[in-house]
Amino acid sequence: MKGVVLAGGKGSRLRPFTYSGAKQLVPIANTPVLHFPVRQLVEAGITEIALVVGDTESQIREAMGDGSAFGARFTYVRQAAPLGIAHGALVCRDFVGSGPFVLYLGDNVLDGGIRSFVECFASESPLASLILREVTDPRAFGVAEMQGERLIRVVEKPSSPPSKLAVIGVYAFSPAVFDIIAKQVPSARGELEIADAINGLLAIGPVTTSITEAFWIDTGKMEDILAANRVMLEGLPMGCAPSAVLSHSAISGKVEIGAGSVLEGCTVRGPVSIGASAVLVNSTIGPHVSIGAHCQLRSVSVENSIVMDRSVIERCPGIRDSMIGRDTYVCGAPAGSVLTLGDHSRFEAGE
Repeated sequence: MKGVVLAGGKGSRLRPFTYSGAKQLVPIANTPVLHFPVRQLVEAGITEIALVVGDTESQIREAMGDGSAFGARFTYVRQAAPLGIAHGALVCRDFVGSGPFVLYLGDNVLDGGIRSFVECFASESPLASLILREVTDPRAFGVAEMQGERLIRVVEKPSSPPSKLAVIGVYAFSPAVFDIIAKQVPSARGELEIADAINGLLAIGPVTTSITEAFWIDTGKMEDILAANRVMLEGLPMGCAPSAVLSHSAISGKVEIGAGSVLEGCTVRGPVSIGASAVLVNSTIGPHVSIGAHCQLRSVSVENSIVMDRSVIERCPGIRDSMIGRDTYVCGAPAGSVLTLGDHSRFEAGE
């Protein structure tokens, strides 16, 4: 079985971070979002993986490499334009060949992995299988219409949802799906809809579902990223690298400190992840904070936030609920500040 991960979307809802970077590389718990689906495919025994890329191809290639770091082998497949999930699958037809495959949206975070889902699909051999999750408001998703435990159809973003079961963006398909997609016409929004492909398969054979209760989120907005950061920080193995230096600092809870980082006069309340070669002085960090590699924080208090690589923050007594991009400088933000700053930003408050 092969894997296909869609990593070509523009991420307009995540601006300003996606003005200068791929949305699939935004970090959660100091791990790019795209790492999560790739790792879960490998854990499920799927090591031949296509990454479907678009305008940010060069960034994705540089960040992900050839797959060897993940125990996989990557094939990069270019999608000329974002023409829908089904189109993203179709451009991988030659890569997939005559066998089944798992399609995973590269901006999704699902806790707990997909091994049992893949094993069930392999043993039952339906035309397709979907992971569903109950959500509070399903109108923003593809929604499953069920008859008992049997899937009847999938409705894309319905104003009157037939259930609260959202299709979360992890699918297993037989190669029969390609013939279905090849006959589709674009929807009103100009895309080849994966819901139409699933419904086409339902007309000719079985499509199974599994319902998960695990944490899942589509990381399309800043608040989604912060929510995922909180959950993934709680579940990460924590520890302090031997080369990290802690001086007059108090650490409590689950805290990860990267190699070569220096903490002087700091209070860290986990869960917190601090990347490699960061320097933190006289600062209070946490809970639920990710600090990227090579960051510098001096006289800062920050909670429930993500600070990306190589950023510098000084004299900020109370940053919260914030996302601060790469190579950004912040100085003097007042207590209670909620900041949304893209890469290479500069924020300096007056005296």
